Amino acid sequence: MSNDLTPTLMPGDVSEGVRRLRQAATVRQRCAHITQGVREGRSEHFRLDEGRLDAVAQRIAALTQSRFPDGRIPLHSRWRHFEAGGVDRLAEVNARLAGHSHVARARAHIELVMISVLLDAGAGAQWQYVETESGQTFSRSEGLAVASLRAFLAGAFSSDPGDPCRVDAKALSRMDVPTLAALFQVRDINPLLGLEGRVNLLRRLAQALRAQPDTFTADGRPGHLFDALTHHHHAPRLHHHHVVPGSTQHQHHVAAPRLLQALLDGFSAIWPSGQQFLGVPVGDAWAHPLAGGEGPSAGWVPFHKLSQWLTWSLVEPFEAAGVHITELEALTGLPEYRNGGLLLDAGVIVPLDAEFGTRLRVPGEAWVIEWRSLTVSLLDALLPRVRALLANEHLPLGCLLEGGSWAAGRQIAAERRPGGAPPVAIDSDGTVF
Repeated sequence: MSNDLTPTLMPGDVSEGVRRLRQAATVRQRCAHITQGVREGRSEHFRLDEGRLDAVAQRIAALTQSRFPDGRIPLHSRWRHFEAGGVDRLAEVNARLAGHSHVARARAHIELVMISVLLDAGAGAQWQYVETESGQTFSRSEGLAVASLRAFLAGAFSSDPGDPCRVDAKALSRMDVPTLAALFQVRDINPLLGLEGRVNLLRRLAQALRAQPDTFTADGRPGHLFDALTHHHHAPRLHHHHVVPGSTQHQHHVAAPRLLQALLDGFSAIWPSGQQFLGVPVGDAWAHPLAGGEGPSAGWVPFHKLSQWLTWSLVEPFEAAGVHITELEALTGLPEYRNGGLLLDAGVIVPLDAEFGTRLRVPGEAWVIEWRSLTVSLLDALLPRVRALLANEHLPLGCLLEGGSWAAGRQIAAERRPGGAPPVAIDSDGTVF
């Protein structure tokens, strides 16, 4: 491309563009632009039938009521999977952490959740995990959650035998395929998709932790994110807290967008998609002609699906340590195959190509980017409808996801296809979906 057509971007433009792509608000704005483009008939891939949203809302509301008849709907979070099969595994974790300070306990909780979310890529239909302790067998996300929790309790991610319930860079960098395969009970007759990709992700996490000793200490412990976000003396760069007058329960407040941004600042380099904005890793963010926007990042839509899933999942560890997470409404719904599949299967998102499901899709193609953008915007459109049906005007989006849309995506998939596979086959390393 000739120089006169290439915009000259200064270093400040790069950092401004990256900063914008790491903001929760940008996810919602850029997805809305793409959704509007589809509404206006400017998409080569989809049209919308928003008249069907009411039926989807009814499905979500009915499922929410059957799953949580007392109306107490928890947030969508990895913690739910740790409760699979009715076992209170968190009590087991806390028993192991007895005698630790609340800060040390918070770090351990954060590390457990982080490692579990990072290992939560699609498992495939054949893989199962038999939990010796309960005698139960689990598959898919629940199986991965239980397996990762058991590995954590066994000290698999700690290099300190005296302190097994932790995650550190040294242990992560030593992780290899045979070790992870053994932890997850993988054998020829029990294959787990993407085993190598998971190991590589843990190793890249080790590198990222070692590269930031000011935040994650010389040990490279991701749980020090807690200190960085709540303790002024530790990392003023990430400082955001204040004491609420008259409040003893919550001495600190951390805004959810700030938590997300800290995760993206700390870990954007670990994602294998390798997406870069002018040489800087930006993770789950993609260029699309309908993305719009202004400034250097115009034309890009960020999703940060796994990082937002992690943010949702870190609310409880922070709250348990007396830190109140505010502004949760700034986070978006998760554009993954259960939420997105629900909207495809229910006929709200209508592919222009009737044969759309017959070929393998990759995360970077326009079709997938549009599908995911529509998912984010339509989950927002479903929220007031589901609130009305449940007579709960303050229902948070995180509870709609948990109640909710994710389970409805799984339910409708099981009605449509044997084995409950999603309507789209994605060739993914698991870190995007």
